[in-house]
Formats: sequence, structure tokens, C-alpha cells
Amino acid sequence: MAILDSKGRLFGKVNILDIGAGLVILLVIFGIFLFPGSSGSIAQIGATTKPIEVDLVVRGLNVREPERLFNQGLAKGGKTNVIIRNQPHGAITIKSVQQLPRTVLVTQPDGSVKEILDPKKNNFSTDMLLTLQGKAQITNNGPVIGPSKLKVGDTIELEGFNYHFFASVIDLRIQDK
Repeated sequence: MAILDSKGRLFGKVNILDIGAGLVILLVIFGIFLFPGSSGSIAQIGATTKPIEVDLVVRGLNVREPERLFNQGLAKGGKTNVIIRNQPHGAITIKSVQQLPRTVLVTQPDGSVKEILDPKKNNFSTDMLLTLQGKAQITNNGPVIGPSKLKVGDTIELEGFNYHFFASVIDLRIQDK
């Protein structure tokens, strides 16, 4: 009896291609479970964690009663969920919330422009300035909150029990302690 027959079978029973496929599958399983690789993102390698403050501006948030929103969800000292580039980060502390006055630009007879309070009463639109504080990993490319880099100009989502809206980052401050 020959070791390999004309159909490529060992000792007439097992195909040599089946043995090869089985070995490849075993090596893949071995590689996945015994050598899973490094954990964490590449941005986290060699990074230090420091406290950070992020200033956000919200323009034109349509809400009936902004005061109720501030009292129920966006309160100083409370928490809000942050989503950066569709990547959830988790809860972060709200350091301050400030409602900004709605203003309009009015041209004066001498050609100058003056900013005055918006006379409209029922526009259901509010502007606000929020300051969030939390921890970020500081890399050579800037701060990383959760899985995402954060820079001035980025748009992030804030989500809570009764709100979900977008805000723009206008300032980042890394706190050195």
C-alpha cells in the first residue's frame, strides 16, 4: 500500500488538502487565543493622563424652556454623556453652564454696527456656553478623550435624560497639577 495514492490521499483514507486546511484553522485559533496582541488604541501608548477642561458653545438650541433644561439635566456639578466622532466616551462632569443672550446686529445711521438684545420673544432658540471637566490622555497630537482626539473646532454630542444636542469645542485647557 502506497503512502499517497493517485487522488492525493494519505494511506488511502485522508486527503492531504484537508490536513493542510485543518492545520491552518488550528494555527489561526492558536494565534487568536494565545497571542491576542496589545490592548488599547495606538494613541494611548506613551500617553499621560491629566485633568482637562473643555469649553463648548451651543448656538440655536431649540428648546421651549431653557431654565427647565438647566435645572433638570444640564446642572452645574452634574454629569452628561459625551459622544465624539460617533464614539461614546461616557459620563463627564459639567463644571458650568451659562446661557448667552440672543443678540442681533443693527446698522446705525453713521454706518457703524451695534449689537443689541434680540427683541423677539417667542423664538424658542437659546445659546449657551458649557464647561466640562474630566480626564484626557495627553499625546504628541493633543488630548485624547475616550477613543477620540479632541481639538478646537470639533463637534461633539451631549446626551442626557431629557436632551441630545451638538456643541462645538471653542477651548481646551490641560490642567497641570
